[in-house]
Amino acid sequence: MRSCASIVIAVGLLMAPGPSASAQQSYPTRPITVVVPFAAGGPTDVLTRILGQHMSHTLGQQIVVENVTGGGGSIGAARVAKAAPDGYTMVMGNLGTHAAAVGLYKNLSYNPRVDFEPVMLVASTPMVLVVRKTLATDTLKDFTAYAVAHPHELTFGSAGTGSISHLTYLLYTKLTKTQIQHVPYRGLSQSVNDLLSGQIDLMFDQVVSATPHILAGAVKPIAVTAPKRAATIPDVPSSVEAGLPELQTIAWTALFFPKGTPQPIVERINSALDKAMRDESVAKRLAELGADLPADAERTPQALGKLVRDEIDKWVPLIQAAGVVGN
Repeated sequence: MRSCASIVIAVGLLMAPGPSASAQQSYPTRPITVVVPFAAGGPTDVLTRILGQHMSHTLGQQIVVENVTGGGGSIGAARVAKAAPDGYTMVMGNLGTHAAAVGLYKNLSYNPRVDFEPVMLVASTPMVLVVRKTLATDTLKDFTAYAVAHPHELTFGSAGTGSISHLTYLLYTKLTKTQIQHVPYRGLSQSVNDLLSGQIDLMFDQVVSATPHILAGAVKPIAVTAPKRAATIPDVPSSVEAGLPELQTIAWTALFFPKGTPQPIVERINSALDKAMRDESVAKRLAELGADLPADAERTPQALGKLVRDEIDKWVPLIQAAGVVGN
């Protein structure tokens, strides 16, 4: 009888949920930090705060946004890759942090393919070439001709080496064989400020963050890096219309956990994020910013994992061919 009782107790202990399972069921029990690896006020930061506010209500816990700048976003991404996989630290990564960084940094401390648990693609948006409003050029053809005739004279600002703005610059200069001086900043908002004040000549900005400045007449838009025009700035031609169809870059933003985060937690956040994007007021606000939300089939962790792998295969060869190496 004692032997049988011992077996029953042992089986009961095996079947009982352990502390980790219990924690997953009650998750979250405290605020969740989302690291934005860029300066406050940039497109990634704006998207994170809009969605995080809605998710906070759904989850019953505050979403705390922490801006960790530097290294084209790789410093913030590395911080999350090394964080405890307990569901309380995430990173809002993008094409730069989770694809381009592989080609840029020889000693990158994380591998985007294996060091994160993909949660969901959040949004995508084309880039737009904007120049200071006093620059005497109005079309992509004229701008390119000017850049060819004035090598090294124009200054281009980016969110940092390896950022999406920098990648688009690499693609443009390769296609046009132009020589434009690159001025990397620690965030897109800083380069925008210098463009507005005329300290730099141009930049490739995301439609999300460029639209307000374009509509206000503070900068001069030249072309959108997509097959079609952007709905928020319908007067700006696409790169196809402007005569450079190969100039296409779609900036994407996505949410990631550290590798090893339990799948129930990943699914919980995926569900909360999906709910936020289906809220009409949130969707409208993001649309007004020029952010395109992913289709239903693109909202799974698996789809995001495939996107990361595909983007690494696309951009790393271009970066290596350009001989660009980050610090």
